Amino acid sequence: MTSIENHPEKNIIRVQLRQNNVLKGMSAASHEELEQHLTVVDCNKGDFLLHQGVHEMEQYFILDGVLKRVVANAQGKEMILRFAAEREMETSYAAWSLKTPTPYSIVSVTKARVVKLPLPEWIAFIDRHPEEKRLFEYCVMNLMSEIMAHTITLHLLDAPGRVHRFLRKHPELFDRIPKKELAAYMNLSAETLSRLKQRGKI
Repeated sequence: MTSIENHPEKNIIRVQLRQNNVLKGMSAASHEELEQHLTVVDCNKGDFLLHQGVHEMEQYFILDGVLKRVVANAQGKEMILRFAAEREMETSYAAWSLKTPTPYSIVSVTKARVVKLPLPEWIAFIDRHPEEKRLFEYCVMNLMSEIMAHTITLHLLDAPGRVHRFLRKHPELFDRIPKKELAAYMNLSAETLSRLKQRGKI
């Protein structure tokens, strides 16, 4: 981990940050203020950024690559709640607000680069910037709504329907996510996903 100022690709990172869906409306002064709190993290596939069940939380802005939000039970069975890619964010803001442990892990699906800061520092920052707080909280609610819609989809749609919904909602991610992960997200086996593709159903 390193600060943006000390990173050899700092100019690229600053451009990518200004393209982030949550941060792109901020002033140059606000970006400079936020940058003082950020560190750059390069992730390999399978790296954990956040572990389920912890109280120490962080805010993440994705510069490159794909992350997943995943929940596991005591037996190790996992459910992928969402994928997120560049220009998006990941957070455990709801758990922090409720003073509960993180209900999920955040894991790198591909090689990825993120910038992060401790969640209390992010909260303090948006408290000083009400418009940014409004946008951030809207994004959090939108993510929760998407996850709820996805969960409902798993119960109401058949296998081809789930795949078609993903292709409609996230066409840019279909070829970037390993098929095993993609199948797990849709509660399918990798074999079923492959069979649907072979039969021309997707």
